[in-house]
Amino acid sequence: MERKRLKMSSSREVRRTINRINNMLLNGDIDAKTANALIYGCNAALGAIRVDEQQAKIDELERLVKEMEANDHR
Repeated sequence: MERKRLKMSSSREVRRTINRINNMLLNGDIDAKTANALIYGCNAALGAIRVDEQQAKIDELERLVKEMEANDHR
């Protein structure tokens, strides 16, 4: 049996995955319980992506503040 993989490393990929799951459900390729479990996983992945993106923004802001403070002390 071939293993299936869903790409979910970016919000765009999660959106595509959700669309794919919805199409699979609509076409009868998966049952509603499986679709719900997959969508739950998508939501968890999306939450983690959002946290990572927010942390990257915070890190960049902290870097900019330190850079500005260093320039002020010159």
